[in-house]
Amino acid sequence: MSAMTFVYLIAGLVLLVAGAEVLVRGAAKLAAQFGIPPLIIGLTVVAFGTSAPETAVSVQASFNGSGDIAIGNVLGSNIANVLLILGMTSLIAPLVVSRQLIRLDVPIMIGASLVTYALAWDGSLSRLDGALLFSGVVGYTLFLIISSRRASAAATADDEFAKEFGLDETPKPYATLINAALVIVGLVLLVAGSNFLVEGAVSLARALGLSELVIGLTVIAIGTSLPELATSILAAIRGERDIAVGNIVGSNIFNLLCVLGLASLVSPTAISVAASALAFDFPVMIAVAVACLPIFFTGYAINRWEGLLFLAYYAAYTGYLVMASAGRPFAETFGDAMIGYAVPLTAVTLLVITTRAWKKQH
Repeated sequence: MSAMTFVYLIAGLVLLVAGAEVLVRGAAKLAAQFGIPPLIIGLTVVAFGTSAPETAVSVQASFNGSGDIAIGNVLGSNIANVLLILGMTSLIAPLVVSRQLIRLDVPIMIGASLVTYALAWDGSLSRLDGALLFSGVVGYTLFLIISSRRASAAATADDEFAKEFGLDETPKPYATLINAALVIVGLVLLVAGSNFLVEGAVSLARALGLSELVIGLTVIAIGTSLPELATSILAAIRGERDIAVGNIVGSNIFNLLCVLGLASLVSPTAISVAASALAFDFPVMIAVAVACLPIFFTGYAINRWEGLLFLAYYAAYTGYLVMASAGRPFAETFGDAMIGYAVPLTAVTLLVITTRAWKKQH
């Protein structure tokens, strides 16, 4: 394994994070100059911006014929977002979960996961599948915009968002050109970063004898989830604990509908979906999404013990992927133990806790 492999990986991650930040800042201010309300900018520009690294990597991978990386990136990011990021963030402070998130956004996340799984069941994601997924994110975004405009707290959200991104400042001379340049620079950084990261990931997979799917599910997934990790941790530290959870759920919806939708649309051929992903990784992603409902429902919060449970499952999931890819005999036994014992035990525990919480509320 050459040193350049790690150089590509690190450079790719740095460029992706920097590119997403520059793109969001420039696009938000540019949109504000054209009279678009800050709240609408937050629901569209920033929402797409947090998924920009995943989009860049998956689109680039699909162009290069590395469909496993494109698929693994999205599946791995969604699993890491809940188990790793929410797990780590809840250790800082118990996270607050809004009722709207449980009644609307989490069910949409579960539905998007099931629809994507159904479309991929034939072993590929075609351009038609991509069009269906992308139409879903368009409808979801329009729904958010319309419902948010009707919300009574929209003015407060506008003020907070405007201050955070400096949208309430008086435009400086040549501001339009500067912000347009930021958008272009952000896109260039994203493209360059995705190129480096995909190149480094493929080299790392070959050197370690791991499949591109496993690298996409682990190294790339965690790397492209760095913006979500930073946003959620900062939100928890600042006391904005409901934003930390909403950021993750929204990102997962965009990853499935927007990232995979765009990657399938621009790919020269249908993106192949590995049988192992259909048999294991898709079900894990769906199970993680479904698990959010009872955990979020118990007191409308994610407590520290639940965060530890998330982290333990993510460590077990990652360990299984590495062992299975390396062909170690223990991997099958470990996987059977997780599926046959640990997962059902956790499901029963969550069911009991949810039932008790529901009885207390009624």
